Amino acid sequence: MKKEDAMLSSEYEKLRKTFDALYEQLDKIVIGQRETVELILIGLLADSNVLLEGFPGLGKTLMIKTLAQCLDLKFSRIQHTPDLMPSDITGTQVIEEVGGKRFFKFQPGPIFANIVLADEINRATPKTQSALLEAMQEKQVTVASKTMPLDLPFFVLATQNPIEQEGTYPLPEAQADRFLLKVVVRYPTFEEEVKIAEQYAKRQKNDEIKAVIGKNSLLALQQFTRQVPISSDMVQQAVKIVTSTRTDKNLEYGASPRASIGLILAAKARAILNGRNHVSEEDLKTMAYPVLRHRIILNFDAERQGMKPDDAIKELLKRV
Repeated sequence: MKKEDAMLSSEYEKLRKTFDALYEQLDKIVIGQRETVELILIGLLADSNVLLEGFPGLGKTLMIKTLAQCLDLKFSRIQHTPDLMPSDITGTQVIEEVGGKRFFKFQPGPIFANIVLADEINRATPKTQSALLEAMQEKQVTVASKTMPLDLPFFVLATQNPIEQEGTYPLPEAQADRFLLKVVVRYPTFEEEVKIAEQYAKRQKNDEIKAVIGKNSLLALQQFTRQVPISSDMVQQAVKIVTSTRTDKNLEYGASPRASIGLILAAKARAILNGRNHVSEEDLKTMAYPVLRHRIILNFDAERQGMKPDDAIKELLKRV
């Protein structure tokens, strides 16, 4: 048994070195934002979608595009606008003529990729936003009564701007719940911003990005993530955290059972990123913020006091 444990620990150590190599490639282009990158990777390992919220100019698009290169995955970007139609995302049937005969041919949309960046998702109408629902949940799209599977792995990484809310359409709760994590992208530190200015204001670096993890390896890692051991105590702790949101005095609505599953999966993925073969209490507490912040709704009294979702989660974790 000890020999098996030693072999397992060795595997986790190899994985940690692989992720270190991945960070090394990302650091060529993306300066800082390590926490954001880690959370996106956690979402990918958990085979889930991630919502990024941050001010313009923080490098969200560059970060996701570079990550797709490092993972050797097909990347596409959809700029959401109020006039964007569902067919602009999923694709449409077009008429072609060959030899005097006309027939319909399906023209795939940008959803047919491995990593889809849904930029400023809250600027599209609810009808267009809903076009992503089937792809996000079922990994397939239906066009003209025909269902087509998407190439795996498949992820939607969406961004939204916390300012300029005029003319935007907030994500419906049902769709927001499809995102495993909501990641708040913060401003870089002073030192990081100096490096950014030096790198991009003086010259454009053309560092070649090498693929570190291929498509098949990532699919295997997703299966491996689900097999990370977690004690029954940690499972109960995760469920307690989620269920306590439904009775919290500061919250109007709490999180669904999907959040319990998501919290456990996210904690497992975080353990792998840190080279550990078990889930710790720290994993659960750290991941509670991005897993829950878009799944809870503050009540009027909490909002009147200036409380934010993260503040409510912090108080909740102290009690649990």
